[in-house]
Amino acid sequence: MTLIIKNMRLTVIVGIILIVSVSCNLSKKYEREEAEEIQQYLDSHTDLNFELKPSGLYYLEVLAGTGEIATVHDTAYVIYTGKYLNGTPFDTNVGKDSLIFPVGEGFTIEGFDEGITYMREKGKSTFLIPSRLGWGSSGYYMPAYTPIVFEVELARLVQGPGR
Repeated sequence: MTLIIKNMRLTVIVGIILIVSVSCNLSKKYEREEAEEIQQYLDSHTDLNFELKPSGLYYLEVLAGTGEIATVHDTAYVIYTGKYLNGTPFDTNVGKDSLIFPVGEGFTIEGFDEGITYMREKGKSTFLIPSRLGWGSSGYYMPAYTPIVFEVELARLVQGPGR
């Protein structure tokens, strides 16, 4: 009986190691494919001079704003269109109410939140957001490892506490 239990434990351990190693290899494969997809997008849009931020966000100022620069705890009023890299929109609020949220408090995906902090009120920018700064590898809101592009206008900015 003891031998059977030992064999079962060994089988379970080997199975777990195998699953973990296969998962890691698949993750690396999908990360490489995503990086290639982003590079292809950049190569096919040479007229867009994105700035690669340390976080991995690609930021492009389209129209410099004239107001204050957004900082953490400010309230942002944003008009946006979200697109896949092939140009297909997946969400927009153009022609609707502004998206209103406190900057830097986790109410939007990380890359969107970060991109807003580079903008001034009345400015327009484009964010190319890799999945790790977006919806990640879960496949929850959209397919896993999906980079996205947001065209954003910071229509209004209300200064937060302490400014």
